[in-house]
Amino acid sequence: MSFDMKTTQAIDIAVIGGGAAGFFAAITAAEANPSTRIVIFERGRDVLQKVRISGGGRCNVTHACFDPMELVHFYPRGEKELLGPFMRFAPGDTVEWFAQRGVKLKTEEDGRMFPVTDQSGTIVHCLLQAASQAGVEVRLQSRVEYLAPPKADATPWRMTVNGQKVMARKILVAAGSSPAVWKMLSGLDIQIVDPVPSLFTFNIKDARIQGLLGISVPDAEVSVPDTDLYARGPLLITHWGMSGPAILKCSAWGARELARRNYQFTVSINWTGKTTVEVEAWMGGLRSNSPKKTVLNTPWPEIPARLWQRLIERAGIPLNRIWTEMRKSEEQALLTELVEGAYRVNGKSTFKEEFVTAGGIDLKEIDFRRFGVRRHPGLFAAGEVLNIDAITGGFNFQAAWTGGWLAGQALAGDEG
Repeated sequence: MSFDMKTTQAIDIAVIGGGAAGFFAAITAAEANPSTRIVIFERGRDVLQKVRISGGGRCNVTHACFDPMELVHFYPRGEKELLGPFMRFAPGDTVEWFAQRGVKLKTEEDGRMFPVTDQSGTIVHCLLQAASQAGVEVRLQSRVEYLAPPKADATPWRMTVNGQKVMARKILVAAGSSPAVWKMLSGLDIQIVDPVPSLFTFNIKDARIQGLLGISVPDAEVSVPDTDLYARGPLLITHWGMSGPAILKCSAWGARELARRNYQFTVSINWTGKTTVEVEAWMGGLRSNSPKKTVLNTPWPEIPARLWQRLIERAGIPLNRIWTEMRKSEEQALLTELVEGAYRVNGKSTFKEEFVTAGGIDLKEIDFRRFGVRRHPGLFAAGEVLNIDAITGGFNFQAAWTGGWLAGQALAGDEG
């Protein structure tokens, strides 16, 4: 494709994608180098859409894990690569960045951090205002259709946006999970890891949980037999099967393995979060201290009554059975249901608020000191376009802020 300089628009920095990483990078670069002309090209009708819907409309900005050595453990993909970047821009820096612009964050019991307003619009407004004040131009419904590297060291990158030719000295790709953009990048010999869903719920049809929509346990253990997959945390029974942090963690760490199995597998649930020995000791205590009480009326402390009844029914225990009359076989069956109940998973459902993809630009392609693409000087990438993803809790946004900030610093500099 030929580019006539008379009909081609020239800018300094082009940002492909108007999401969290793209805005953060553009703002950072513009504030560091005010004379730079920066344009964000967003293919949709609005920007920062994921910021708007995240956290149930409250925006889970980051997580109160301020130690980079601990923080990286929440990333199934990107753990090793993100340590250095987090040493330079971590959650504490994110909190300070927003505070300097008038947005205070609060920390909830589980470590998630939200704006004190509990409104994602607060974060969206802050980013839009900061971009505007820094002179960043935003163009909506602007799809990048063509991207080509410089022909020589002194020439710019060439783009086509909605049929219009654009030249830019530097480009940041922050288009999120975009098959079209990944295809365009693969044409530049950039390796792309095939995408698969990372956060999803398990579709389970099982009499033990049927009709128990909304019931949850606070501390369950989830594992997939014959794999290393394991997660712990709250578990929620849904219309489709199982969800909650424990399930979502397991889906994130097992994204590729479970995709290989076409989401057909067995999951083992420990409803108690305790060891077999501990649960056996609890049952023994009931036999000794409450021998005349029925099993039905003495549930495990953190298992709701309706779920408890389903479990003892599956164990073959009559509802009027008292502890002193429990048979060994019944005790063993109940123990199995409590600590290693087997449930057949038949498919997945996307966790829409926090939809995340495992896949994207191969991390070997990126210099994480600058979030630059190694083989293409002047080309940078940040956010979900990379093969980086995390569990829920604000960690995916933190990777976007960190990558955006480091890329923005590099974009503002003189080097490619």
